Amino acid sequence: MKQNTLRILPLGGLGEIGRNMMVYEYEDCILVVDAGIMFPLNSMPGVDYIIPDMQYLLQNKEKVAGVIFTHGHEDHIGAAAFLMQEIQAPIYTTNLTRGLLEIKLARQGLLDRVTIYQVEPGERIMVGPFQVDFFHVCHSIPDCVGLAIETPIGLVVHTGDYKFDQTPVDNQPTDFAALAGFAKRGVTILLSDSTNAENPGWTPSEKQIDGALEEVFNKAKGRIIVASFASLISRMQQVANAAQRHGRRLAFTGTSMLENSEMALSLGYLDIPAAVLLPLDQALRQKDEKIVIMCTGSQGEPTSILGRLALGQNRQFDVKPGDTVVLSSHTIPGNEESVYHTINRLFELGADVIYERISPVHVSGHASQEEMKLLINLLKPKYLVPIHGEMRHLKAQANIGEQLHISADNIKILRNGQSLELEDGQLKYGKKVAYSHVFVDGDSVGHIGEDIVRERESLGRDGVIFIHMVVDQNGSLLPHTHDETKIINGFRRQGFGIQSFGFMGEAESEGFLNGLHAHILDYLDGLLEVPDDLERVVAKLTRTYIYDLLRRRPRVFVSIHPLKSLYN
Repeated sequence: MKQNTLRILPLGGLGEIGRNMMVYEYEDCILVVDAGIMFPLNSMPGVDYIIPDMQYLLQNKEKVAGVIFTHGHEDHIGAAAFLMQEIQAPIYTTNLTRGLLEIKLARQGLLDRVTIYQVEPGERIMVGPFQVDFFHVCHSIPDCVGLAIETPIGLVVHTGDYKFDQTPVDNQPTDFAALAGFAKRGVTILLSDSTNAENPGWTPSEKQIDGALEEVFNKAKGRIIVASFASLISRMQQVANAAQRHGRRLAFTGTSMLENSEMALSLGYLDIPAAVLLPLDQALRQKDEKIVIMCTGSQGEPTSILGRLALGQNRQFDVKPGDTVVLSSHTIPGNEESVYHTINRLFELGADVIYERISPVHVSGHASQEEMKLLINLLKPKYLVPIHGEMRHLKAQANIGEQLHISADNIKILRNGQSLELEDGQLKYGKKVAYSHVFVDGDSVGHIGEDIVRERESLGRDGVIFIHMVVDQNGSLLPHTHDETKIINGFRRQGFGIQSFGFMGEAESEGFLNGLHAHILDYLDGLLEVPDDLERVVAKLTRTYIYDLLRRRPRVFVSIHPLKSLYN
């Protein structure tokens, strides 16, 4: 990269919802903003979540001078431990976000080796050549900040997640005065949250939820179970306030919900009287109409508390008729199937389920179109770079920019791995870096690729056929009449056997597999000699037979066993 050039490189969060990560590079210094996770799609079986591809940072880790986290949601801090175990650089963030990060880093044994500097909105720091001003933005969690990054060749404003809520729960609206101050300095590039760019008007205030919760508490006759994100501290406060007004006791359950609530209480971000808060085991001994339970699982995650409740697999308590279950969050794109499956199961168990489509028990924390217009008009940037969102969201904000007379040439839409370079006052597309999904599967990080995920999807969709064949010392298939069945390793085989998994029901598969069995034998009986590539021949014959009859493509595995080796 040339001298006097600013490179902006997204490593997550563009063309998708989640795993936000942005890299700012000037000469030999890199500033990283956020490191989040993304929920897997339904087409990614076995994947727990997805993190940014950090190879570029690992290749240049000696250049990383600092990491800034804008707020404490998982899509911005969820991959922090994966990043910090690889690089040695200080973290800069606000008080609540620091508390959430410390919990994550402590779980991985990283807390003692990471330096975290707490900053406040309105504060200014230097990270190498970058002068960073932190300004408060309103979102759905306290202590959110945007960044004004003064570089040697221009001012960049990075909004983080924001909206213009005039009556936020924490009574701290977005800092309009700071935005106006940046405009006076001259904003070269605005990188702006695009999540709600398709939504007209203004995003409703968080205060709207108070009325919806009030209605829920007025109607509920039994227990109230509220599911939300463990990092949604403001929602915890709203539920606690409603519980206090209605004479109910509140209990948190689930590891992350308990850890985050305890941390928020200790830092003063939650104000819940001791008379309201109860441990779960004590709450479960109270009368149903006197308790509220708050847990995770609003995205239908099967391993969460609500997910286990829906499946009847929770250890401490079950959902029962008379319970009211509230899903107080927005369904993340890609999670719809899991969420609605959870809702349906809860209804089947006798609960009354309240969710976003039928009651305003959640409002978005992201700006809608009119707020985006106000932001652009306030800052008057030369260049607009939509961030945080799928391609349709990025394009929608680009359209807003054009409506406000930003030249189309000055609006840059990116994908992950595609850089921008600012040089001599001109912003242009720079080089691309290699980029792919990094899947987390249990303790495995990046060890399974997209080919393995596609293979899992194929196996789950069409099933598997196993064909076991036994040949004698001369390479001939063993006799296959019923009278000549042999016992080998405890299994009855008639020359060869066929097994299927996930292919079709037992009753249907028996007849079909018998037909396949006969078809293969008829083919082999017509051969003058057994081919050397018998496995490939039988696999191809099987796939063709199944596709011709069923138009399906199960995975077919053929194994040839010499008789001698099976007896040894």
